[in-house]
Amino acid sequence: GSGDGQGQILQRFPEKDWEDNPFPQGIELFCQPSGWQLFTERNPPTFFVAVLTDINSERHYCACFTFWEAIESVQPQSHPRNGEEEEEEPSSPVQPTQLFAPKSLVLVSRLDHAEVFRNSLGLIYTIYVDGLSVSLENVIGNLLTCTIPITGGAQ
Repeated sequence: GSGDGQGQILQRFPEKDWEDNPFPQGIELFCQPSGWQLFTERNPPTFFVAVLTDINSERHYCACFTFWEAIESVQPQSHPRNGEEEEEEPSSPVQPTQLFAPKSLVLVSRLDHAEVFRNSLGLIYTIYVDGLSVSLENVIGNLLTCTIPITGGAQ
């Protein structure tokens, strides 16, 4: 078709909303403000951070890292018109057109740390693209976990 489509959430962490920090509705629209479109060339990855304000006037910083993945699309074949038979032509295979679809990684936080967001999403992107045999859930859990030392005591 026209190459336009709708965004779809493929995976999220955590899988269920946290009571004090619900999942932003419509985040898939936010990731691609110009719409979800296919391109004939692979675009370079992009990164931006925007601030969403909820109904309680609390800020949520949304970091979005978008890259383009190759997908296969087949060009339409010609069909006979008005019941006429098509002239016989040597059969040639239909050449697939290389198209690229956007895929976005999004991090939502109440903290304003754009460089940390960029680095974290870049790490997740690298693991995904390189096909490393590391569980993304473990990587994300490790990124979100830290040990805070007790004042004057052991960790």
